[in-house]
Amino acid sequence: MPGENLSRDEARERAALLSVEGYEVSLDLRSAVGDADGEPRTFRSVTTIRFRCNEPGASSFADLIAPSVTAVSLNGKDLDPGEAFDGARIALEDLAAENELVVDAQCAYSRTGEGMHRFVDPEDGEVYLYTQYEPADSRRVFANFEQPDLKAPFRFEVRAPEGWTAWSNGAGELVDGVWKFAETKPISTYITCVVAGPYHYVTDSYSRTFADGTTLEIPLGAMCRKGLAPHFDADDVFLVTKQGLDFFHENFDYPYPFGKYDQAFVPEYNLGAMENPGLVTFREEYIFRGKVTQASYEARANVILHEMAHMWFGDLVTMAWWDDLWLKESFADFMGTFGNVGATRFKDAWITFANRRKAWAYRADQLPSTHPITADIRDLQDAKLNFDGITYAKGASVLKQLVAYVGQDAFLEGARRYFKRHAYGNTRLGDLLSVLGETSGRDMTAWSRSWLQTAGVNALTPRVTVEDSRVAELAVVQEAHESHPELRPHRVAVGLYRLTGGGALERYARVETDVEGPRTVVADLAGAEAPDLVLVNDDDLTYCKIRFDAASLDTLREHLGDLTDPLARALCWSALWNMTRDALLPARDFIALVLRFAGRESDIGVLQMLHTWTRTALDHYAAPEWRRTGGALLAEGALRELRAAGAGGEHQLAWARFFASTAAAEPDLALLRDLLDGTTSIEGLEVDQELRWAFLGPLAAHGAADESVIAAELARDDTASGKRQQVRCLAARPSAAVKAQAWAQVVESDTLSNALVEATIAGFDQSSQRELTAPYAEKYFAAIGRLWQERSIQIGMDIVSGLFPALQDRPETLAAADAWLAAHEDAAPALRRLVLEARDDLARALRAQECDVRAG
Repeated sequence: MPGENLSRDEARERAALLSVEGYEVSLDLRSAVGDADGEPRTFRSVTTIRFRCNEPGASSFADLIAPSVTAVSLNGKDLDPGEAFDGARIALEDLAAENELVVDAQCAYSRTGEGMHRFVDPEDGEVYLYTQYEPADSRRVFANFEQPDLKAPFRFEVRAPEGWTAWSNGAGELVDGVWKFAETKPISTYITCVVAGPYHYVTDSYSRTFADGTTLEIPLGAMCRKGLAPHFDADDVFLVTKQGLDFFHENFDYPYPFGKYDQAFVPEYNLGAMENPGLVTFREEYIFRGKVTQASYEARANVILHEMAHMWFGDLVTMAWWDDLWLKESFADFMGTFGNVGATRFKDAWITFANRRKAWAYRADQLPSTHPITADIRDLQDAKLNFDGITYAKGASVLKQLVAYVGQDAFLEGARRYFKRHAYGNTRLGDLLSVLGETSGRDMTAWSRSWLQTAGVNALTPRVTVEDSRVAELAVVQEAHESHPELRPHRVAVGLYRLTGGGALERYARVETDVEGPRTVVADLAGAEAPDLVLVNDDDLTYCKIRFDAASLDTLREHLGDLTDPLARALCWSALWNMTRDALLPARDFIALVLRFAGRESDIGVLQMLHTWTRTALDHYAAPEWRRTGGALLAEGALRELRAAGAGGEHQLAWARFFASTAAAEPDLALLRDLLDGTTSIEGLEVDQELRWAFLGPLAAHGAADESVIAAELARDDTASGKRQQVRCLAARPSAAVKAQAWAQVVESDTLSNALVEATIAGFDQSSQRELTAPYAEKYFAAIGRLWQERSIQIGMDIVSGLFPALQDRPETLAAADAWLAAHEDAAPALRRLVLEARDDLARALRAQECDVRAG
């Protein structure tokens, strides 16, 4: 739609022209329930915007995406909606110095998780609403100036169906049938929020007395669908919330500025969570319906603290445009783990960060679409795709390196000055660098140029010369890919490890040093006893790919499980995985290491990450002719570890899920059936509803569970979660007719909600069904251009990424992707980026397969 994709230049021009004094937004959501008479559901949205214009007589525009506009008034003059509104923008001509715009519109409810999302719970028929806007979907709910640097106070009111409760950013009360909410502080449009429905709501409170004797009282609330209420452990959510508020108050020296603190766990959510001040929204999968490992609780706590950090980094101080998205997301990602370790029971969260978050960053930073942390964001489609591993995990990794570089005290003092200096304002890169330069005394310009303004990941490899069983010289060699040749300054720790008489692999020497240029000699380690293992970037201080010298790699092949330090072990696993992805280590060798040592892994988060990597290694990186053998080895090993794991423990649960994902042979499938039927059991393993679906998925994919079996399982779990699982299992069945139906439901129709699109795609492409889905590779390339134009950007992203024929891992598929890219140079840059990324993953897989073939 013309005008829907706001450009950076347009935003800058509008910000220079306008300043916004306030919004009043009135939403009538009573149409959410009842019969819609077959017509698309809409709701009435009336917005009043008061704003100034620096050049009276100039023209500008307001943003609104809506089916229709009933009335538009500018400074008391009625405008013809047919002339002023083009479907995405409202033309504003001949502006005065002081202006008032009133827009009365009919806005559409969403089924894609963008704008005002409407969900009907299949369990009880109840309707639930919530909004999600980032980066630019508030214009689907009310008229506004949709860019982050036109901040303003907001005052919302909501008419909701009888019996409902409504929430917004400010505290609310029901007055004469209307929910009226307190005016917010000046905030950006994308972090305003409305939640409404018959939600289950739990309350608590937080209190903190400061050194000056003042006391801060924060009302706390947490909500979910009524159907999830029996599973809602709100006490743990509140515990982490209070611990986080204490932690950030102690470190930020700026009281939480947004009044109340509600947290809503909502259905069919596209993101992990969103930092709307006073009303944070989360995907409801963070409410656990069955037994999960501590890694899941740690992940939830990390997200709670990530969103809380945004109250300062992002909400109080906001980037001027999406180029500096890192100013909020990188900091929140870092602070989530920093707070988890510093405030909660999850003291090993940096291990998870090193193993899981950095894996995301390393992958993203080696794609052809990699970009500097401070990115070049030309428009809103660029912005949507930049919520990626670079902005989040690499940015957080670089900040962790920055803390090591300038010191934690200087870093936190810089943050405190930043908040006080720019409260309720907008900033750019230089604003943060200036305060960090003040507090650290370091040259932040050079650091920024190396770390924030260049792309790519460096590899650090130790080179060790040994004489008479002593280190004669240890040097660190730094390399960069030719596409991004920047060699960066790194603050690293180099650890030396040796095998003890008891068989343990332990560190006996550690030196911190600055690595610069292609080769750095670590002089302080000269004369040390010769190591069995050299670990560059010990303690994970910097952002880099770790490599090993030959002797260290030999040690890991035999003694990886003997490493006593869990962080060091996680770093070695991560390095070995990167070597597998880079076709330096055959996939079958990585799988062999997992089979040999994963059963000894104490950190449950690392173990579950290893399971994920191992599936990828088998499905994409192993030689095709070895996959059946490798799959059988994995199933055998997973079952062995499942039976050996402690009864009732989280390791047992993790191995049970991994075994199910590897089951393909009839004896293994029979065991899954028997566990479901209750005709057999494994001591301590509780087959709850979530595990039942995990077992049923592979049975469906291998033709061992038909539609009636899946229907019976849905009858046991006739809930929204059960419906998603049913849809996934149905699409997973090994039938040409099933695949055709699933394809049509996603590609040829737009009736499925975002959650059911996701579930259908997950079931459609099974690694055991390559021949069944082969015909859809050609159909994919024929359809994606049309889909990108017709669907919302979120659904478009889901389909383009999710249905790329990655399992058709042949040179012909690579050639088809190249042909599409060559023939569609004028396609939307965001669409081309998604195809280019998937194409690069496929090329990487083919290189890894060649490496594995050579190993065979």
